[in-house]
Amino acid sequence: MLSVKNPIMTGFFPDPSICRVGNKFYTVHSTFAYFPGVPVFESEDLVHWNLISNVLDRDSQVPLSGCQHSQGIFAPTIRYHKGTWYMITTNVSDQGNFIVTAKDPRGPWSEPYYLGESTGGIDPSLFFDDDGTCYYIGQRPRSAGYRYNGDCEIWIQTLDLDTMQLKPDATIVLTGFQRKAIWPEGPHLYKKDGYYYILHAESGTSIHHSVMIARSKNVFGPYEYCPCNPILTHRHLGAQYPVTCVGHADLVDDGNGNWYMVVLACRPNQGYTLLGRETFLAKVTWEDGWPVVNAGVGHLEEVVTLPYEGQPSDDVPQCKTYTFDTPSLPLELLTLRNHRDRELELHAEEHIVRLFHRCDSLKDCGEPAYLALRQQHWNCEFETSFIPHFCKESDCAGIAMVQSNENHLRAECYPQDSGVKLVVSLCKDGKDSCLAQMDLPVAQVELAALPIKLKLRVEGLVASVLYQSNSEWKPVISDIDLRSLSTEHAGGFVGCTLGLYASGNGEDAGGYSDFERMTYRELPTN
Repeated sequence: MLSVKNPIMTGFFPDPSICRVGNKFYTVHSTFAYFPGVPVFESEDLVHWNLISNVLDRDSQVPLSGCQHSQGIFAPTIRYHKGTWYMITTNVSDQGNFIVTAKDPRGPWSEPYYLGESTGGIDPSLFFDDDGTCYYIGQRPRSAGYRYNGDCEIWIQTLDLDTMQLKPDATIVLTGFQRKAIWPEGPHLYKKDGYYYILHAESGTSIHHSVMIARSKNVFGPYEYCPCNPILTHRHLGAQYPVTCVGHADLVDDGNGNWYMVVLACRPNQGYTLLGRETFLAKVTWEDGWPVVNAGVGHLEEVVTLPYEGQPSDDVPQCKTYTFDTPSLPLELLTLRNHRDRELELHAEEHIVRLFHRCDSLKDCGEPAYLALRQQHWNCEFETSFIPHFCKESDCAGIAMVQSNENHLRAECYPQDSGVKLVVSLCKDGKDSCLAQMDLPVAQVELAALPIKLKLRVEGLVASVLYQSNSEWKPVISDIDLRSLSTEHAGGFVGCTLGLYASGNGEDAGGYSDFERMTYRELPTN
């Protein structure tokens, strides 16, 4: 027997979709304004997950220009049918719903097949019936008239796999379980024991989030809702429960009669969420033709025991250092929006990644030079070593913690006559506050031999910025209040990221900074 701790994917990995091919499981997740889009994870036991690709790794697949942090790519679904992989999702900042395909989940994935304005809405999913027919299921505002915010419907339509276009047979099947239901969304279609099942979320993605299910003998309905709905929610446990916002789920079986659900949820810290919506796992059994989630428990478990053999999950604190000596950037590193090759260059032979001091800053909905990782732990450190090459007074380089363009923390080095000035700024609701500044003990002529070393330490809801001098880490400022970077303050659907940053702050004068390494380290929890 194997055990795995929840969440199975920590940090900003929302809207999970899962499928099984042979003895392996695959998941995908929303990425919104981040590039590359839609990570693909692979596992043989639901415990150990490996990032094997990003579906949307070319600008042509995922235009994100100008989109807000919580726009862009919404709620992908991954499915497999007769040798072809399908990923369907919505780019709410471009042409809406589209499909990409591949012969291998590691890619390459195709250019998008756009489904046109006739689909509308968000959260599309695909289902392949026994006879090979492919059905599209999605969510959109109620076509008979949008009576209130969140008044939506779920509908099914046949997809022609030869043309990748929908046939004119759209049928509205559900409008939500609750009276005056809001945001019935994230629908997935399945078939089991002669019934078609629709699993969907309801009540929005905050603390009232929930999972509903309905069934029918006919794919186009009529559908009856499960009398035990919601089949999973934490809304009755209160806002102070350690795990909240449970919803947006997908089902999978292991081929041996065992069923599971992946579902998003949040882990607030003292009522504030920095990590975003994470992916959790639950066991599913079937009673009277309906799924029961975590029978006898009724909520997500901290530890899930699985009927598989293998090595248990590793409890050693996570620590990973990137030295930029590989031919391509690691799959887990993210940038914002498009044109990554314009904002940075990888120089593997020199073991550096070069970030250019372009016009865009983190305060813009542009394409800043920002290379980041998801924050995956409440307590963590992010560290880097870099050599700046300044051309103008507006040039800066350093590290940042980002929730959005309006709410983030920056530790930036600027040029000055005597050397380098370090400025720590908190951007809250779009307005900067200078928290600390100091002259670093390094002269311009020494930079090539003595790179600047900065560290951002996050401990719950506070942060510290440190610099290294003579092999000793010294504080610049401590006890920075991070609550403005939480979902509860900043809103949106994303979690925080930690990354390398450079900018010309409105000017493009040819400056750049060479980052030699970056380290993410989980810190022990007291």
